[in-house]
Amino acid sequence: MFVSYKWLQDYIDLTGVTASELAEKITKSGIEVEGVEILNDGIQGVVVGHVLEREQHPNADKLSKCLVDVGGEQPVQIICGAPNVAQGQKVAVATVGAVLPGNFKIKRAKLRGEESNGMICSLTELGMEGKVVPKEYSEGIFVFPADAEVGVDALAMLNRDDEILELSLTPNRADCLSMLGVAYEVAAILGREVKLPETNLQSATEKASDYVKIVVEAKEDNPLYVAKIIKNVKIGPSPLWMQTRLMSAGIRPHNNVVDITNYILLEYGQPLHAFDYDRLGSKEILVRRAADGEKFVTLDDAERTLTADHLVITNGTEPVALAGVMGGANSEVISDTTTVLLESAYFNGATIRKASKEHGLRSEASARFEKGVDPNRVRAAGERAAYLMAKYAGGEVLEGAAEADTMTVEPAVVSITLEKINRVLGTDLVMKDVKEIFDRLQFGVSIEEDTITVTAPTRRGDIKIEEDLLEEVARLFGYDNIPKTLPIGSTTPGGLSEYQKKRRVVRQYLEGAGLYQAVTYSLTSEEKAAQFALEKRDTIRLAMPMSEERSILRLSIMPQLLEVLKYNSARQNDSLGVYETGAVFLANGIDTLPTEKEHLAAAVTGLWSSHSWQGEKKAVDFFVVKGILEGMFAKLGLLEQVQFVQAQIDGMHPGRTAEIHLNGEKIGFIGQVHPTVQKELDLKDTYVFELSLKAVLEAETPALQYEAIPRFPSITRDIALVVNRETVSGTLKEIILTNGAPLLKEVNVFDLYEGDKMEEGMKSIAFSLKYVDPVRTLTDEEVTKVHEKVLNTLKEKAGAVLRG
Repeated sequence: MFVSYKWLQDYIDLTGVTASELAEKITKSGIEVEGVEILNDGIQGVVVGHVLEREQHPNADKLSKCLVDVGGEQPVQIICGAPNVAQGQKVAVATVGAVLPGNFKIKRAKLRGEESNGMICSLTELGMEGKVVPKEYSEGIFVFPADAEVGVDALAMLNRDDEILELSLTPNRADCLSMLGVAYEVAAILGREVKLPETNLQSATEKASDYVKIVVEAKEDNPLYVAKIIKNVKIGPSPLWMQTRLMSAGIRPHNNVVDITNYILLEYGQPLHAFDYDRLGSKEILVRRAADGEKFVTLDDAERTLTADHLVITNGTEPVALAGVMGGANSEVISDTTTVLLESAYFNGATIRKASKEHGLRSEASARFEKGVDPNRVRAAGERAAYLMAKYAGGEVLEGAAEADTMTVEPAVVSITLEKINRVLGTDLVMKDVKEIFDRLQFGVSIEEDTITVTAPTRRGDIKIEEDLLEEVARLFGYDNIPKTLPIGSTTPGGLSEYQKKRRVVRQYLEGAGLYQAVTYSLTSEEKAAQFALEKRDTIRLAMPMSEERSILRLSIMPQLLEVLKYNSARQNDSLGVYETGAVFLANGIDTLPTEKEHLAAAVTGLWSSHSWQGEKKAVDFFVVKGILEGMFAKLGLLEQVQFVQAQIDGMHPGRTAEIHLNGEKIGFIGQVHPTVQKELDLKDTYVFELSLKAVLEAETPALQYEAIPRFPSITRDIALVVNRETVSGTLKEIILTNGAPLLKEVNVFDLYEGDKMEEGMKSIAFSLKYVDPVRTLTDEEVTKVHEKVLNTLKEKAGAVLRG
């Protein structure tokens, strides 16, 4: 909302308060003033001039040579390029030495051989926006009324000696979308009286109700419609002061009747519309919902197709206005209009907003109806507009108004106690202080013991509950005056739970291992929803998805991580590892909320390491990813509780995939993505894992125990075992560890052979076994005894024999 400082003084005495000071006071009271614009900032030396003579420039077709009286001893010659300059006009003249916007200084000059002593200015050259300049002056100079005094400050005549406060209003303060609303606010801040505009009408003997009948079918959308009739109007320009006020507020002047309706919109916050009564084609105004497909041409000459959601003003049959948004071309006030039907109405904000949005016609009027207008100003605004039309358009206002009124207006009544005000605000206000604040706001106040009952005026539709009254007291008492207090009570220092600490350990470890953290959507498509899922459940579809690609809650993180790799690979970033910790969603039936579980997933592709100098390159393989997982489990103290069991999983390579078991329970999987899936995604060999992070982080871990470095030598024995190809090394390792205890401390696989020197269906696996006793030196006989036990058990349980 743009508020003119000079215009505001029509309603309230601002003596002793500058515009900048007022802006600060308004901001401190709760309404932000974004800035104060000085309209004539940097402009000087512009006066009203009188064009005494005008003739064609002898050396230029598009220039005029003018003799202009600027209030000095002698007239001056000025060369002007405006097409509309003419003898007898009163114009704005920038004299020699004047400064225009942009620090443009006026000097004596010669234009095509003729001397020019100044510049005849257009409104845009004086700093006004072209979109608000009246159309007749948009391509040329502005012409003052004939009674303008020569030599006076032209900027003052144009109200450019004003300052504009730009208010940033929140939706609840629609009352300040008018000059009167701002005046009431400023009056409350300064403790001064509001002077209301003049509306003293002398009505004719004829009655408005004899000229038009009002019928409202859509009573919920339009509970109050008031129509006044003004006869014998003379269409012409509005007074200069009105035009300049409208331009300062960002509205282009048109003619006296239309300008008055716009002026009242700014003054009262009540949108009005003027119809050419003679062009209505009937003596009836019917307000109804439009028919589906009904056509209507608005003032901008665009044909609109209406629906049953739109409210229209009709002449009984065809629409003449889209209610609260824009009038129709068929009833527009034009130059030969003599009788005006003036509409002032209360429309439902939601209905107006829908029409405004669907037709792309957001206007000053629709914005006010959407946020809510004061129902008690509907008639007053109409009376004020009729008064101005009688005064500035020579109109004759008929007695009374034609109305349709089904509206019940009840002001809000809210009670609060003084004790609560002081307790919430931390103040020590007495009843007199609080009553004075509400009196300054011009709220009705009654007091009974400690209870204050407030009746809010209808212009303040935001006052509904106790907290609204608290806010009014706080902001007018002054936020700066509210005492500062520290909170009292016990506090709990913040910290991380054990689960959160472990999750941080996981993330730090994975990033230290070279993986990047990814954050992907929890929504996916029907096709990808069940891929790689650890638990098979029904999918959960959104009721109103943004798109089919984001319509299902995911059961696995893996499909999104593979998309991340695909995206990067397409941009030549084809060696990459990413991980994500996030939720998956498991359905529990139609009427039950899904279970949300936190998973950890990772995907790695391309080269794991590359040393150009040594000429070494290592591609990602199963054991790289398995090593990352084992390192993470070791960091969490869970490595001894984890097993990797070969498995077949949809979407994964049949020979390079394993389930991850924690204490015998399956918690996830690890392996290579199936070659067909890799080909579809245009990826190199890609290895992944996904597991239940919740299961990992909630698993019990044994307490850390210190173990000293052995003081006594160890004995190492290597064995190469020939076994069936289906036998996995993990099974063999478990047999060795179980039967070699307690002297056997380490077992490591160091070779695998499946060449042509082996029998069909057989393979050789070599292990290194390390025996040690922490308290003494072992003898060969002791180690041999344990070692033979290991070999015998391997032969019995796994059919493993020593390779010859």
